[in-house]
Amino acid sequence: MQSRNIDKRFSDFAAPIMLAPYGVLFIVFIAVPVLIAIILSFTYFNTVKSPELVGLDNYVAILTQDEVFLKYVLPNTIKFSIMVGPVGYILQFLLAWALAQIPKTARTIFALIFYSPSMTSGVAMAVIWKVIFSGDQFGYINNLLLSMNLIEKPIQWLQSPEYLMNIMIIVTLWGSMGIGFLAMLGGILNIDPELYEAAYIDGVKNRFQEIIYITIPSVKPQMMFGAVMAIVNTFSTGAIGVQLTDSNPTPQYSGQLMLNHIEDYGFLRYDMGYAAALSTLLLLLIYCFSKLANKLFASKD
Repeated sequence: MQSRNIDKRFSDFAAPIMLAPYGVLFIVFIAVPVLIAIILSFTYFNTVKSPELVGLDNYVAILTQDEVFLKYVLPNTIKFSIMVGPVGYILQFLLAWALAQIPKTARTIFALIFYSPSMTSGVAMAVIWKVIFSGDQFGYINNLLLSMNLIEKPIQWLQSPEYLMNIMIIVTLWGSMGIGFLAMLGGILNIDPELYEAAYIDGVKNRFQEIIYITIPSVKPQMMFGAVMAIVNTFSTGAIGVQLTDSNPTPQYSGQLMLNHIEDYGFLRYDMGYAAALSTLLLLLIYCFSKLANKLFASKD
């Protein structure tokens, strides 16, 4: 009896003990830095003098006085997010569904091919794409177009405001098949085949109806996880433009996103209070879109 009581007491504390390391790391490296950033957003702090409380001045300046933010950063971020977020998310689901239809060996190979770009760092991706879009005649795109007589002189792809944002979108989509893609693939592969058989008996006639009525409802948890990851990655992406152009700000602010603007004020101008206010706004955007994804894909049970 005493042994059972000891085992019961241990089982009551087992979960908290096992979660303790994660809880400590979460508090130290996520919760505390976020709280400090929110507090700093109400101050002027240049890293030399002590923070000086300025209230809502930073937020007012962002929304009324920051011409670069209103004219370039915000529109660029919205355009980039719309193209990379939903498009990348749809591509993840379609590729996961397509891979689930092929044999295991081929599926494993193609899954690794699609997933591998997300494992490489942004610097490695920038190096590859900088060669492809190099502005001289040795760049792959320029060399191809020159050999086909489609252009008379090399195009400065990465320094031209006309092309930079589109190139950033292409590069980001290329590397967007990350953990969300694998989660959706795993979810689709674990759907009970009997559900499809029952659906066809009940009147499902084609693959499109199969996806709408069986596949999507069955993988809602994985789709919600993929949506949250896509939102976080989309809004937190910004290094790719700087890495492609080797400059911050990017040429004529054509590839300037919120993360670049935060780095500009925080690490180049050392206005930490203003950078913290921008970070807080970015956090709010991610939170709002994550809540929207939760409403769309969360189970109603």
